[in-house]
Amino acid sequence: MKNQPKIIVITGAESTGKSTLTGQLAQHFGVPFIPEIARDYVEKLNRKYTFNDVEQIAKLQIETLEKMKSETDSLIFVDTWLIITKVWFEFVYDNVPGWLIDAIQKTKIDLFLVCDTDLPWIDDPVRENGGENRNILQNLYLKNISDFGYDFRIVKGSNEKRLLNAINFVNEAIKNQNG
Repeated sequence: MKNQPKIIVITGAESTGKSTLTGQLAQHFGVPFIPEIARDYVEKLNRKYTFNDVEQIAKLQIETLEKMKSETDSLIFVDTWLIITKVWFEFVYDNVPGWLIDAIQKTKIDLFLVCDTDLPWIDDPVRENGGENRNILQNLYLKNISDFGYDFRIVKGSNEKRLLNAINFVNEAIKNQNG
């Protein structure tokens, strides 16, 4: 029987280096990663995203992770995940599909690396929440990760220091899970 891969989700508020860190970690460990699905999806829209779009993003996140899990038995790094999508449903629409909560509860995530807001927020066409909303969302992500009972570490620092901190957290998680 095939071993289940260890799944590490890189998450956090906007403009905290999630995508950069995800790619760096995958390269360092020589394993696949799932890029941020929401950004790619929203950038291709020629209109404002809707509730149905966010629901489609969540379904794509689930499908992509399941496909990758069937293709590898090592580590998988995931740039964002359903926790952010759940918070987004709450924050923007004050409504979360019940199936999404069920999907979160059923998915084993070995570790969340939460990128701290110690990096400056940089505006781009997809980002919406700098300023105080960035901190509010960061706290909501942390609360949800904790409420669902997932293990997490906060990754701080910039550039090489941020990467080294994240590598150390991943190595610690691998060591602890292997006994």
